[in-house]
Amino acid sequence: MIGKIVKGISGFYYVYVVESGIYECKAKGVFRKKQLKPLVGDNVQIDVLDQEGHLGNITDILPRKNQLIRPAVANVDQALVIFATDAPKPNFNLLDRFLVMMEYQNVPVHICFNKLDLSSEEEQKNLSEIYEHTGYQVHFTHALSGQGKQEILELLRGKTTTVAGPSGVGKSTLINQLQQGVVMETGNISEKIGRGKHTTRHSELIAIDDETFIMDTPGFSSMYVPEIDKKELRDCYPEFLEYQDACRFLGCVHINEPDCGVKEALSQGRISQIRYDNYKLLYEELANQKKF
Repeated sequence: MIGKIVKGISGFYYVYVVESGIYECKAKGVFRKKQLKPLVGDNVQIDVLDQEGHLGNITDILPRKNQLIRPAVANVDQALVIFATDAPKPNFNLLDRFLVMMEYQNVPVHICFNKLDLSSEEEQKNLSEIYEHTGYQVHFTHALSGQGKQEILELLRGKTTTVAGPSGVGKSTLINQLQQGVVMETGNISEKIGRGKHTTRHSELIAIDDETFIMDTPGFSSMYVPEIDKKELRDCYPEFLEYQDACRFLGCVHINEPDCGVKEALSQGRISQIRYDNYKLLYEELANQKKF
């Protein structure tokens, strides 16, 4: 029997089979020997142990279209990263780290700023301008009222989308607006620290319709990118590519080199200073990593 993993908790995997619903399954020991872990989004083959109790074993993982490192999910078409315009204020360094991870894994990304009611049109324009030269589309929503919902539904339609973002930005509220089945727990902002409380504790695949799926993933407050070599980082900033041919040196990393096309574009306002500053911070972090 073939199905799709929609949730994994504490070694149990919940596999949706079109004809008969969800089965609670364990993964066979052979996967541990192969150091292969089933992921949410995997298409799998199961043996049914108890039809009435909907219990089974996963016996095979079918070939993956892709496998993401962070978040750890499989078979996705795109990512939607959600931040708030305020409460909490956007952490651009964290946002850029997520964008870098998706670029590194060749996953298209849409950016959504929720809680548009907490920002002015000028503030929304400033947020858009940071990313206008990157190739990423920026969307604004108000999850509580449903404003912007239709626009998000259109970009999700017919695709499997991994949805991620820090806690407290309204991610679960927005997901509840987009689908009718699973109701995600929502949380409040901590007044003491000004950050959200984690409400999503595991990755879960949620169907919007027969061809449209959301992979909800736990909120993140930090994101490390140890898989990327410092020299590869520049390739994860799409706005740099247009100006790299103007660099004097082949292999320019756009930091200390003279006659750098990227730094010239930065000085002319064609590249966001915020994005570039985060690039330098991340480059330094990767350069200083200890190699074991």
